[in-house]
Amino acid sequence: MEGQDEVSAREQHFHSQVRESTICFLLFAILYIVSYFIITRYKRKSDEQEDEDAIVNRISLFLSTFTLAVSAGAVLLLPFSIISNEILLSFPQNYYIQWLNGSLIHGLWNLASLFSNLCLFVLMPFAFFFLESEGFAGLKKGIRARILETLVMLILLALLILGIVWVASALIDNDAASMESLYDLWEFYLPYLYSCISLMGCLLLLLCTPVGLSRMFTVMGQLLVKPTILEDLDEQIYIITLEEEALQRRLSGLSSSVEYNVTELEQELENVKILKKKLERRKKASAWERNLVYPAVMVLLLIETSISVLLVACNILCLLVDETAMPKGTRGPGIGNASLSAFGFVGAALEIILIFYLMVSSVVGFYSLRFFGNFIPKKDDTTMTKIIGNCVSILVLSSALPVMSRTLGLHKLHLSDTPRDSDTAKPSANGHQKAL
Repeated sequence: MEGQDEVSAREQHFHSQVRESTICFLLFAILYIVSYFIITRYKRKSDEQEDEDAIVNRISLFLSTFTLAVSAGAVLLLPFSIISNEILLSFPQNYYIQWLNGSLIHGLWNLASLFSNLCLFVLMPFAFFFLESEGFAGLKKGIRARILETLVMLILLALLILGIVWVASALIDNDAASMESLYDLWEFYLPYLYSCISLMGCLLLLLCTPVGLSRMFTVMGQLLVKPTILEDLDEQIYIITLEEEALQRRLSGLSSSVEYNVTELEQELENVKILKKKLERRKKASAWERNLVYPAVMVLLLIETSISVLLVACNILCLLVDETAMPKGTRGPGIGNASLSAFGFVGAALEIILIFYLMVSSVVGFYSLRFFGNFIPKKDDTTMTKIIGNCVSILVLSSALPVMSRTLGLHKLHLSDTPRDSDTAKPSANGHQKAL
């Protein structure tokens, strides 16, 4: 009888692992396809050639797509965990959602952490060096030579980083135990290296988010059609059309020898055409779009910004007066045991909206900074090097999003370390909760 129970438990554990692997594969496949279409929309079309460089660009494209899919998964995983918790609370005994359990959520978080480390420290450096490599002098040119040069560059980069860590450790803490711990790279340094990257991402988010919150109104104002109050669009279009015709006549009358005048006039003509398209779009927009959508979006942005600032201010006050409010001092009920908000599903939905708003604002603020302004991708005119830089930047921001959201008090999700076969196995006596 005990043997049959053991076989049944092993079979159930096997089926649970197969089910979780299938779900993870399907979710990642969807993210990969979406990421591929996003990157190909911005990738420069002139890079598509049928030669050795085309193969290198294609490999770098696949690695960049993989990284962008991991970044999207890291961003979506926190809202997915929150909504999964509310669904499990609403339908605890529903047969059709038995696949949605704590074991699956833990597996997704582990995979997100593993793939983030893999992309950040292996795939993206390989893609960059592989794209810039040409092969060592004296060797036969080809893909193998470029791969060899890329691997050598990666090894040299790893040795450089280890050397910097060794020197820094010798200068800061010249202790025998500290020096010996340098050899324990896999167990000691590599797990914390990703934490350091997340810390840098948190600092970058803290820098970018306020800028993004202020820039969101400007960006939405450029994307939406503003109401036409005391404006005559027909007259403006007529004037801009005359200006366009005048510039075209001046260009046709100039000789090609005056290069600087021709370049300036072409740039001015391009700006005039862009302004004309904007005016024509405003004219074609319906009254509902002009007079209802724009004010509603602006009011919604104002409400979301106010709620975000209010929640952060309340959390800071709680941290000042209550030590147990610190993330390290809290212990949560785990997935499917208690609601994350006093308002139930509505409060969880509000948290998800605020998390997405925070991420979008941080991305807008990142591209609004003067140092990263050149990273903005352009449709059909973005090089693979710039695409790799964008993927790494988004990966760093997305990796820091759960930590920053938890620190600022935008969510209160906790993951309990449950057994893999959570539906049948009893809770472990030494099981503990892990806060995000």
